[in-house]
Amino acid sequence: MIAFPSWVLPVVFAPFIGSFLGVVALRAGNFHSIVFGRSACPNCGAQLGVLDLVPVFSWLASRGQCRHCRQPVPLFYPGIELAAIGVAIWSVVMTSGWILWISCFFGWALLVLAVIDFKYYVLPDRLTLSLIAAGILVAWRFDPAAVLDHVIGAVGGLFFVLGLRWIYQALRGREGIGLGDAKLLAAAGAWVSWSGLPSVVLIAAVAGLGGALLRRWHEGKIAMTDEMPFGAYLCLGIWIVWLYGPLQAAAP
Repeated sequence: MIAFPSWVLPVVFAPFIGSFLGVVALRAGNFHSIVFGRSACPNCGAQLGVLDLVPVFSWLASRGQCRHCRQPVPLFYPGIELAAIGVAIWSVVMTSGWILWISCFFGWALLVLAVIDFKYYVLPDRLTLSLIAAGILVAWRFDPAAVLDHVIGAVGGLFFVLGLRWIYQALRGREGIGLGDAKLLAAAGAWVSWSGLPSVVLIAAVAGLGGALLRRWHEGKIAMTDEMPFGAYLCLGIWIVWLYGPLQAAAP
């Protein structure tokens, strides 16, 4: 029997996972269609066959067009498949063994959450709540002595955002941050413990500021009332802290 290196399977499976994540992202509001719906061209509605659904290669072979109506197929489809491959490769570089697989699935979950938040400004409970439970379970499996720190992190992440939400509402008279962000930061605490939360928030804030500046540069203006997919930036912060650990202060 041929023995493959442990990194091969995650990378091979990644584009197929990415294709599924694309379906989840586009049908985020209809769970039934994710499970039972058929893939179809977004332009003409023609149902797609097996040869149309080979990740990345089908898009390249068709030159980015639907073979039925010849209309362009959005870059979103190969893009999320390539992003899933990137998550797998990043995980391979930083981890090994069972943690490699756990990191891949965690990264893929964060990827689809980020995409959904960018597209719809929502973070589905099915994903965020599942990540909270999964984070506690992973901590219990690999470091039972630290489970309490992860539980504290989950509770702390939740109430930190709820506190900010209450303060903003009291000062501005309107909602400033969604409950989805609170649940996502709770998931962050479940995965990276309470000690990783400050780094997650800092990375997300810096990335969010960079995103806002890019938006201002692209659109020419930005208002305080504009919606911001902060959950997507939280996903980036969570992923970096999961792989590299909390930020460390520079030595004097």
